[in-house]
Amino acid sequence: MKTLPQLLQQNLIMDPERITLHLLNTDTKRSISYKELILGASGYCQALMAAGIEKGDVVVIILQHGLDLMYAFWGCILLGAVPSIMPFLTEKLSPESYRKSLTSLISVTKPAAIITYPEFMPEVRIAIQAEAGVRALLNSAQVAPLSELNLEALPGLTCSPQELALLQHSSGTTGLQKGVALSHQAVLHQIESYAEAIRMTCADTVISWLPLYHDMGLIAGFVMPILLRSPLVLMSPFDWVRAPYKLLQAVTEYQGTLSWLPNFAYNFCAKKIRERDLEGVDLASWRAVINCSEPMRWQSHQMFLERFAPYGLKPSALATCYAMAENVFAVTQGGLLEPVRVDEVDPGAFQSGRAVNNSENHRSIKMLSAGRPIGNTEVRVLTEGRIDAPERHIGEIAIRSNCMLTGYYNREDLTEKAFFQGWYLTGDLGYLADGELYVTGRKKEIIIVGGKNIYPQDLEELASEVPGVHPGRVVAFGIFNADIGTEDICITLETDRTAAEERRQIAALVRDHVTRNSDIAVRYVEVVDRAWLIKTSSGKIARNANRDKFLRLRFPGEAETVETKAR
Repeated sequence: MKTLPQLLQQNLIMDPERITLHLLNTDTKRSISYKELILGASGYCQALMAAGIEKGDVVVIILQHGLDLMYAFWGCILLGAVPSIMPFLTEKLSPESYRKSLTSLISVTKPAAIITYPEFMPEVRIAIQAEAGVRALLNSAQVAPLSELNLEALPGLTCSPQELALLQHSSGTTGLQKGVALSHQAVLHQIESYAEAIRMTCADTVISWLPLYHDMGLIAGFVMPILLRSPLVLMSPFDWVRAPYKLLQAVTEYQGTLSWLPNFAYNFCAKKIRERDLEGVDLASWRAVINCSEPMRWQSHQMFLERFAPYGLKPSALATCYAMAENVFAVTQGGLLEPVRVDEVDPGAFQSGRAVNNSENHRSIKMLSAGRPIGNTEVRVLTEGRIDAPERHIGEIAIRSNCMLTGYYNREDLTEKAFFQGWYLTGDLGYLADGELYVTGRKKEIIIVGGKNIYPQDLEELASEVPGVHPGRVVAFGIFNADIGTEDICITLETDRTAAEERRQIAALVRDHVTRNSDIAVRYVEVVDRAWLIKTSSGKIARNANRDKFLRLRFPGEAETVETKAR
């Protein structure tokens, strides 16, 4: 088996002038050939070598979206170092939490080098002052591409498939929770199996705006197309948020065939893109728009399809995927060979842990299938006693594959806890039906009220339907009530409304709407200003962090006591 640098070298030899990457910035477009990519990456490889960084050393990369980020990543790969991309500090991240997480990550990961941009150099210096192991701090402004190629000088070409290729950090409030260590063979096994599952070839064109510090963006939207010689059109995630129509325009201009989106992006595009921005848009080339990274919603697919079908979007293009960094990326894939299955289940039985098919009930829950396991990946659903759950019984999802993580970097304690008899315990809940996987939520985030299992995303979706609630800016969680011996439900939501009376009305409407449509009574509804809620670096709602913030707001004098009980 080859390694990542060997495949990159092979692509260079096959056709050095072949365009591998179209980088779209706010006002500019730039196309990069394999030769240019390796020359740029070689500049970082040489700079790291000059700083004493060697094959096998971990290099943390904190760069803004752009060419330097891409050159730095592949420069580490060509050196045989182990790159670890992490998010840079933005206005959406709490500076205090970010700094704390950065310091913690450096103390655990113990990188040999950190690459960052000029404005962030002072911040990194503060974070590494107590870490003698950091031998180099590279300023991206001082690294330039080489003018000539010298493949013989690239140590990474001698890597073995078993050696570590990269670290991915599982998504938390700043994306710095656990370093998932992945070998070259794990990454390439994933790419081989997943490419087969989605029928991906060099004739495909990938259109992506996803950040590279998240597994979906790094693997599906960066590493995989570059290694498979599939042209990649890459936008900034910040440009996409400001102007989501640019994604559809890119699909049109470059005849894009594949994209991956988190569920919220389907709603965001359908609601935010205006008619005037769709002039000339043609989405007929899009053969797969794959929903991944967060709980998938049938309503989101329908909204997206209805909005963009007039512009050539085919129903068959809507696909689903269950993925995680610990398996490099994809675990299952649905919707490529046949339409994504929709399983209509009874709400009452669902709360009791069973997915009973009930398409006759108008109140049935429509569950989107995540599809079947990709090649060389196995999936089980386990009961609390860690035996196989019966079909259509909800339990913890466990996986086993040939693209599994080597372990959590420098965290043997977490690695040991994560496995059971060779199976990785995902912490996600779901069920199997007719060989397909349905994901219901996170085990640690489930709310238990009177013995019923309540999934917070269901309550969040209901709350978002109320006028005045900012879509996607809602979080639901449970707080243990010692008096009644079970959890109270809290919903915190953002709104643009400022009048106190309007906010009281919104709270009342949310409480009523959720109660009527879920048979669950909501104890607390907190209406807050825009940008109050904390999200993870990958755009997901950080439920635990928001619960803690709510407790400090609602119970300032006894927050610590309530937090302890809530846990």
